[in-house]
Amino acid sequence: MIYTLTLNPALDRTIQVDGLACDVPNRIVEEHIFAGGKGIGVSKVLTELETQNTAIAFVGGFRGDELLSLLVGDGVSCDFIRIAGQTRSNIIVRQHESNCQMTLNSKGPDIEPCNIMALLRKLRELSDMKILSIGGSLPPNVKPSIYRACIGIGRELGARVTLDADGEALREGIRSRPFMIKPNVHELSDLVGRELEGVDKVLEATTIPLDAGVEVVLASMGPDGIVLSTGNEAWHAEPPAVEVVNTIGAGDSAVAGFIHSLARGLPLRESVRWAVAAGTATTLHAGTALAQREDIEALLNHVEVKQLR
Repeated sequence: MIYTLTLNPALDRTIQVDGLACDVPNRIVEEHIFAGGKGIGVSKVLTELETQNTAIAFVGGFRGDELLSLLVGDGVSCDFIRIAGQTRSNIIVRQHESNCQMTLNSKGPDIEPCNIMALLRKLRELSDMKILSIGGSLPPNVKPSIYRACIGIGRELGARVTLDADGEALREGIRSRPFMIKPNVHELSDLVGRELEGVDKVLEATTIPLDAGVEVVLASMGPDGIVLSTGNEAWHAEPPAVEVVNTIGAGDSAVAGFIHSLARGLPLRESVRWAVAAGTATTLHAGTALAQREDIEALLNHVEVKQLR
């Protein structure tokens, strides 16, 4: 079974306006609410691809109930831990005229120690775990070491663990040697302590997490595609030119595409192709709507994959 883990999920309220001006009423043209959070996004796209999975997350309050109802409506299997606090809500504002998008992320609720213990017990009981996908920001009072603990449990259960995080959370997670990490180029630059420009520099930087015990680095480079690197091989996949409407959730979709192919035993060349196709498919939709299966499949044959080593 594939499990995804989101410690700080959110209700994403996406609002479209013609323009924004101070001290006058600004009319909302269109608005939608989506269930958000990196692991949640991975679960939604995996479900869209008909890959069985279960989402694990902390949820609380009326927003938590709404988030759960949205996921159930999308057919996502959920195994949530209830908390006393209120699930956070993010606001995404898109100006139609300028095609500018602003994201306002709230910090999220505090998590009680008993909730952390409940999560760790739940993970240890998942004897059918084959893949564990961890990702996203941490609640304000949860230390980055939680990712190290969760990765360690996944490894003890024999699962392949993927991690999509940044900063100290990424550094802590790497200490437990996850199977795969998915930094974007900025997160990888922060990890290695230098600016990275171009495929060659990104590929060179992947050796640092690989030397630390990570098996696969999936480094996303926005419109320049993704570099997949292991100790034995490396690939660069570039997306076709598309009209980008939104970039939120593209990384989550790329992780889902990778996991979808991994679960089917496809070679890494095809895994990075699926990752790029899924990530690109998400950029076609406004707000935090994620990739649709028909878009992913239509893009697959247009992703150019080159072997780097």
